[in-house]
Order: sequence, then C-alpha cells, then structure tokens
Amino acid sequence: MKNLTQVLIMLFCLCMPALLHAQRDDSKYLAGAVPEVDGKVVFTKDFSIPGMSQDTIYSRLLRWMDARLAKNGNNSRVVFSDKEKGQIVGIGDEWIVFSSTALSLDRTKILYQLTVTCQPEKCVFEVEKIRFNYREGKEKYTAEEWITDKYALNKSQTKLVRGLAKWRRKTVDFVDALCIEVTEALSASTAAQAPVEEKKEEKKETKALVNSGTTVIAPKTQVTVETPKATATTPATATVTVAAAPQTNVQAAQNAYKEVAPDAVPADAIQTGNGKLVIVIGEEPFNMTMMTANAGGSLGKIAGNKPVIFTILSPEQPYAQMEAAQNYTVRFYPNGQTEPSVILECKKVPSQAPIEGMPRTYIGEILKAKIK
Repeated sequence: MKNLTQVLIMLFCLCMPALLHAQRDDSKYLAGAVPEVDGKVVFTKDFSIPGMSQDTIYSRLLRWMDARLAKNGNNSRVVFSDKEKGQIVGIGDEWIVFSSTALSLDRTKILYQLTVTCQPEKCVFEVEKIRFNYREGKEKYTAEEWITDKYALNKSQTKLVRGLAKWRRKTVDFVDALCIEVTEALSASTAAQAPVEEKKEEKKETKALVNSGTTVIAPKTQVTVETPKATATTPATATVTVAAAPQTNVQAAQNAYKEVAPDAVPADAIQTGNGKLVIVIGEEPFNMTMMTANAGGSLGKIAGNKPVIFTILSPEQPYAQMEAAQNYTVRFYPNGQTEPSVILECKKVPSQAPIEGMPRTYIGEILKAKIK
C-alpha cells in the first residue's frame, strides 16, 4: 500500500504542470498578438494627447527613453534624435526572466529597437528588430523565427506551442510594460520609470495593451506632486482604515454631485498638482480603506475608447490591499477642500507590476463618474 501511495503521488506531481497549463487563459497571446509588417515583427502603439505640442511630446519621450535605457547598465542607449522631425530611436539589451527558483534560473537576453515618431497631439511608439540570446548566447533566435503566429501557435491558432509559449508570453508582456511606461511619461508623472516584470493575473485578458488601439491621455497641466504631510498619528504613506460618516450625511453630500458618462469627465477635472487622488477600497460605510496615490495619476483612454484613470503609488506605500481589490473608487480632492470634486467608481484593469522598490501604476476602467 505504501508503494502504491508513492506511485500515486509521483503521478500527481507529474500531471500537475500539465493541468495548470491547460487551465491557463492564453487568449491575450493568440492570433495577432505578435504583429508583422512585411514579414518583420513590429509592435506599434498609437497615443493621442489632446492639447500637447509636438515639442513637449518629444522632450518627454526623449527624457523617458534616455533614462529607461540607461537603467540596463550596458550599451543600451538613444542612438538617434531629431527634434524638428520628432523622431527618437534607441536600442536596448536586457534580461527577460522566464522562471527563477533557488535551484535554477531560466532567462534570456532580449535585444530590441525602440522608435518614437512625434507629431502635434499624438505619437507612434514602435518596438522592432527583436532578437533573443539564450543560454548565455549559445542559442540565438530572431522574433520572426521564434514567436510569430506561424511558429508559436498550433495549426488552428487556438493554442500556444508548448516549447515557444514562454517566449511569446514574456515578449508581449515586455512590450505591454513599455507601453505603460510611455503612458506615464506622457501623462507627466513625476515618478521614476523602471523595467516591469510580469504579474500573474486571475482575470481574463483578451487583448494585449499594445494591440488594444489608440491610448488617449489627458495630460496634467501641472506636474508638481505634493506628498501629503505626515501627522503624529498617520504617516504620509500609510494605509488608513476610517469610519465613514453616517449614511444620512453621505446621501446629503451626494446630492451635490452630477453623474456624467465615464467618457464625459473633463480632461482638466483632475490635476494632481492642485490636489490629491485618494483611492477608496471597500463599500461598507464603516469599514473602508483609503490611501493617497502619492505619485499622482491622470485620466486617459485605452483599448480604443475605454475611459480609465491611472493612479500611481510611490515605492514606500503599502499596496497589498490594492493588489487584492477588483473594484475601487478614486476621489480627487482639490487643495484646501475637504470634499472631493470628482468621484470615479472603477474596475481594475490587469496591468504589469514593477520590480520591488519602484512605483506601482494601477489602471481603473471608469464605470461611473460624478463631478461637482
């Protein structure tokens, strides 16, 4: 009986990876997730920034790309820039980690080119010329021969080919992370930008951010972020559980607000240089968590025309409750005001998590909006 038990345990352990693989939702990485132009892999993302000049877009993205590539600590750098034409080109060389345990490290070097083309109120961001150096350079592949639909999907294009699945997933996630960083740069976030690692998501994703159409960004008119001052009882970065006012007072206060369509919130309704964004988690009046997005945030649109709000927590802020939340509310308090001027009920959109010690950006799809 003991031998039989051991055999059953071994069979269970051998089957578990296959079962986990079968349960994974790979819809985000299926047909079209790795776009091709004339036989070459080229990820393209369009950004619309109403009211922003070409020079401003150019200067922000040049500053971002220069700092972003410098973090690689090698020959990654900006290799071409032309302010008049609004063009910036950079080359990158960094690690992508597939898995890491105490006994093994599975990773590859990814080499790539970034290209930005700036115009008044818009820009195009491209990631191309992707190559992989695996096993310390002993195995070398190009994106065209390794992660395209032809090689990385089965004949019916309904599943990823097991041996190439990790390459395709990680590359798409890598490009998505870059798109989030560009969004932060264009929305005038003062938070430092950094490489982003994949975060396991429980929610279903049907499309990668890079393939979700034009992202529309409402830039802040001021970019100075004021970190709330600490008090004797409440540190500036703490997560605070508060008791809400009685329901009758809440109802009276809500009467002063006008409900508008999520995509009708004015672009200048939220200016974190002139106030603060407060995230509210929970629905019970006497048991909800409130925390300030110390690094700011802004309004925007993703996946074609889906209105969202970006909120950014500074590195030292606790984020466990935000990670666990699926729905939350964002309130904007103008400086000197005790009542919010904007209240946004949101559903968290799956996004990438940064490495430890770096700012965390959360994207909330706006479901309901109220303004004063």
